[in-house]
Amino acid sequence: MRGIAGVCIAAFLYAAFGPPTAAREPLPQALPADFVYLRDVDASIAQDMRYAGDDNFTGAALPGYAAGECMLRREVAQALARVEADLAPRGLGLKVYDCYRPTRAVAAMEHWASDTGDTSTRRFYPQLDKRRLFALGYIAAHSAHSTGIAVDLTLIERGAPPAGRFDRAAHYGPCTGLASERAPDNSLDMGTGFDCFDPKSFTRAATITPEQARWRAVLLAAMRERGFHNYVREWWHFTYGPRPPRSYDFPIEPRH
Repeated sequence: MRGIAGVCIAAFLYAAFGPPTAAREPLPQALPADFVYLRDVDASIAQDMRYAGDDNFTGAALPGYAAGECMLRREVAQALARVEADLAPRGLGLKVYDCYRPTRAVAAMEHWASDTGDTSTRRFYPQLDKRRLFALGYIAAHSAHSTGIAVDLTLIERGAPPAGRFDRAAHYGPCTGLASERAPDNSLDMGTGFDCFDPKSFTRAATITPEQARWRAVLLAAMRERGFHNYVREWWHFTYGPRPPRSYDFPIEPRH
């Protein structure tokens, strides 16, 4: 009888509320009023949105990235524009790799990390066991990116030519290797590529060259001057202001 009752209850819950949360597609969310396209605030900031394409540690575009556009809370985008203006007299500029990140993309990263049989993108974690990426703090189940206050970025020389085209079939060197052997990128050499899961990516890593350390220090100082805070394990990751309580899942659509 208990089994029959359980089936009846489950059927009632399914009819009333639909399938369990884990099985549902993410519910669509409207674009919050305080989110903007970075391009509308400062079009001079270069964008290389890695999760909208194949050149990232999962090897494919992530769910929710319908366009390679940086979206942020307005105050964060405006602060980035101030950093860009500060860097301009030095012949430098910013290039963003990721900004707002839908929660469905965060879930896809978590799923990727659990698939230990797929090592096709090992160049992003050349020295680590993929199963330890969560424990070591390289991937999180909840991301500040989903609140609109986090940004991943680097430095470029103003007027630098575009990076070469990423070739999915090519065999690029590890993210910790020489810049000339990594996947194409027109940024200044920070000692590792973006999203490099390795101690060499720690902002103050002692295993990089003095020149690489200098560029990291320039980026860190410029961002701090305008209110950004760095994550010590990732030289490219910065947040602005206190973390809002709500995460979002609206997709990143083409800018109109």
